[in-house]
Amino acid sequence: MCGTCEGIEPHAGTASEARPAGVPGVGRRRLLAAGGAGLALGLAGGAFGAPAAAAATSPGGKAGDARLELVLLGTQAGPPPLADRAGISTALIVDGRIYLVDCGRASVTQFVKAGLAFDKVRAIFLTHLHIDHVADYYNYFVLGGNDPHGPLGASGPVGVYGPGPAGGLPPVFGGGSAPVISPSDPTPGTRAMTENCHRAYAYSSNVFLRDAGSPDVTTLMDVHEIGIPASVGASYTRTAPTMRPFTVMSDDKVRVSAVLVPHGPVFPSFAFRFDTEYGSVTFSGDTTYTDNLPALAQDTDVLVHEAINVQDAPLPPALRDHLLQSHVEVQKVGPVAQRSGAKKLVLSHLADLAHPQLDPRRWEAWAKDGYRGPVVVGEDLQRIVLR
Repeated sequence: MCGTCEGIEPHAGTASEARPAGVPGVGRRRLLAAGGAGLALGLAGGAFGAPAAAAATSPGGKAGDARLELVLLGTQAGPPPLADRAGISTALIVDGRIYLVDCGRASVTQFVKAGLAFDKVRAIFLTHLHIDHVADYYNYFVLGGNDPHGPLGASGPVGVYGPGPAGGLPPVFGGGSAPVISPSDPTPGTRAMTENCHRAYAYSSNVFLRDAGSPDVTTLMDVHEIGIPASVGASYTRTAPTMRPFTVMSDDKVRVSAVLVPHGPVFPSFAFRFDTEYGSVTFSGDTTYTDNLPALAQDTDVLVHEAINVQDAPLPPALRDHLLQSHVEVQKVGPVAQRSGAKKLVLSHLADLAHPQLDPRRWEAWAKDGYRGPVVVGEDLQRIVLR
């Protein structure tokens, strides 16, 4: 289903196993047109092998008494679905309250499998609006909002914090033109995305309101588009200039701050840091190399970072270059974590474009190169207890 709506005011003054069609030498435009768009824009992961042993607790365990805990609901990169991994989504649990970061494909199902309660969700944070990060966003409200055991929104509207409108579209790779979907609003932000979903599913919602006593879905969320400090000078043509972290949201359990990160042509694309009484967790979002992330993640207890492997992958040079403008290689993520002073590195949003199965031991060894802390190669439903 589709994705999110409203916003924080700006601060004043301030890849799949199936490889893309084409052969070496084919330009980006033809690669994308021939089937490489999933790889180039969202990064489809390869098929995954046996999961790594859980670093802290086993996959599928039920919620315990942890004061600060991560649950990796889904760890797959990219839009094309895989049978054995769900789309990217993570639950951060603080004293029983749940804060979701991204809502990829099957996130709602994984949420239930993890034994989590919808009525404990306090906020949802969207790093960016690629479909693999928002596919299940609206499902939390129209499906989770109907859970008879404790519906989402039972304790009041759930805060949603996501990107505002991009403001413009990037040029077509290789030149030429491309169709424009919804020309009247081709770059909707979180607010418009949510309102569009309300309209798209209005019949279902209206019938449930009358026939089953369902809640009014439009009352279940309080949506905020994250205002980027004006002094940063960011735009869809300057997506992630060097900047200082800024506060997005705070309550009595967490303070959430953010920076822009470079993810190809996508704007805005955020990394988030959650500071709590028990420690801190930083989420890289989808990003390539940037000084902004270590500035945000400095001395964090856990860095949840995306990673890809293109080593030995038979990719045309143009596509390889494009992927590396959007993502970080697993062989080079260790120095990012080391520079950030992260006490633990957790890899998620994973894709191996060179092998039919991801080898967690090999990935762990790659990620440890240049990093002195422990590494967890994430798997779906893995629970990582911090305190």
